[in-house]
Amino acid sequence: MKHLALLSASLFLTACSLFESKTDDTRIYLTQGIITVDPANPTAEAVAVLDGKIVGVGSEAELYEQFPHALWDGQYTKSILIPGLIDPHVHMTLGSMMYGLDWIPPWDMPHPDGLVEGIATKNELLQRIADFASQGADDSPLILYGYHNLVQGDIDRSDLDNISQTRPIIIWHYSGHDFYMNSSALELFGITPKMHERYEGVALDENGDLTGRIYEDAVAPLLPKLGPYLLNPAHIEKGFNGFEKLLTEGGVTTVAEMGYGIFGRALENQILETHYSAEDSYNLYLVPEHRAFNQEFGKESADKIVEMAASDPRILPQVKLFTDAAFYSQTMKLAAPGYLSGQSKGTDGLWVTEPDDLPNLISKYWDKGLDIHIHSNGDAAQNSTLSAFSQQKSGQDGQRLIIEHAGLITPTQMEKAASLDIGISAASHYVNFMGEDYKPVIAEKAEFITPLASAFDAGLHVTVHSDAPLAPPMPLLAAGRHMTRATREGGVSAPSERLTAEQALRSVTIEAAWSLGLEDEIGSIEIGKRANFTVLAANPMDLPGESWGAIPIEGVIVDGVMHRSPK
Repeated sequence: MKHLALLSASLFLTACSLFESKTDDTRIYLTQGIITVDPANPTAEAVAVLDGKIVGVGSEAELYEQFPHALWDGQYTKSILIPGLIDPHVHMTLGSMMYGLDWIPPWDMPHPDGLVEGIATKNELLQRIADFASQGADDSPLILYGYHNLVQGDIDRSDLDNISQTRPIIIWHYSGHDFYMNSSALELFGITPKMHERYEGVALDENGDLTGRIYEDAVAPLLPKLGPYLLNPAHIEKGFNGFEKLLTEGGVTTVAEMGYGIFGRALENQILETHYSAEDSYNLYLVPEHRAFNQEFGKESADKIVEMAASDPRILPQVKLFTDAAFYSQTMKLAAPGYLSGQSKGTDGLWVTEPDDLPNLISKYWDKGLDIHIHSNGDAAQNSTLSAFSQQKSGQDGQRLIIEHAGLITPTQMEKAASLDIGISAASHYVNFMGEDYKPVIAEKAEFITPLASAFDAGLHVTVHSDAPLAPPMPLLAAGRHMTRATREGGVSAPSERLTAEQALRSVTIEAAWSLGLEDEIGSIEIGKRANFTVLAANPMDLPGESWGAIPIEGVIVDGVMHRSPK
């Protein structure tokens, strides 16, 4: 009986072992190839995933030996897996507003409803505005997005009055920083010449009359009055859903809202609670914006960010600051000789934070251990940003400052940034969209528009972002454009600044993860990291940069969950 009992126990344990092996939850994806962005193991055939984490990377034989009882998944045997693509600088609420509007862009732009063809001349622009104006009721404001003065010509109040003197017309500049209105809209929103004394962004002509242009600081009092039109639930739902559609089409697995709180945390939280969930095909992080948090919490703003980041995993222990204004609206801060043409001709742009105030502002957050993202566009702005950061105390281990956009940055400034261990998160689209149009505006400085090869050579961490909705959230398209440095007119801007394929892919994966402080979790395909992958129909490393944006994206895997792209 004793032997029988031992035999029964042995059979029971064997059965349990077999049962456990049959229910092993490890899943191994077989592929045509995997690009890991891990220098120690750059390519692989298969990847093993368990509980949303990567547990194995290697050849088919190696993983079979390591995980003999895993589930083998062959649905990607004709596909290429790369680390999940990351867009580290987007604006979800702003995008929801803009993607819900009709567009009048200066160049072809992907839109949730399909490609919108660019409008290249002022006459065509005004005719298109008139067409839209004729389609609605006279008491309904017409709001259109996408105008750019350097391509489509200058417009003012009189141009829009000629279209309608009764229906309010609001034209939103491509930069997002400027509005142009007819007389009816100025009256509707209570804009008067006296406001020029308080806000630099209320433009007046030589007679002291309103030109219709409202920009930068003057936009703040305008937003509450525009809110009922741009922030109503139906409009936001349309725009948010459209934004998510573009993220899916772009194969994006991670984004960061680089300006949390600008439109009010209560409103933004409500929008996210309504339209975003953990089941979506991307992970969303939030980077608090200084001015918004300072307005809400005052001197406690840095402590509040630290506290929120500790309790909410979506909120990163980081802050967004501004040195100067916008690249597209020609308000970024330039060193001499300033703007030679364009709507800021004869000026040198605008500070958002005065140079004397910037060191203390950075210290407020840096000394609390927060990473700093700082919008710094013009070459004068880079001088101010670099000088202010050089005055800071040594940061905590791993703490970092990232220059956002880097519209213009010179070789000397690049060397200084490298010496300070600063990272650059560059706008993906400045060179392609504006590389030619900016030449008469800033002359030889156009050669210094986002010079990313020099940044890599200097040893900086370099990523690219869309700043969506200002460019489509399509990282492969963005990375490819920096491989070619092609302008939309067919030229090439500073060809020596072209990225290699390896650099380009890093800029939208591991480097983008670094800019968000998430490089230990995402950005490469390595054991222990989250199972975030973008599934491609072709190997980008075999293709020239001009083809990257056309690579079919079959879907994404986020934390081990597959999301297929719609056909």
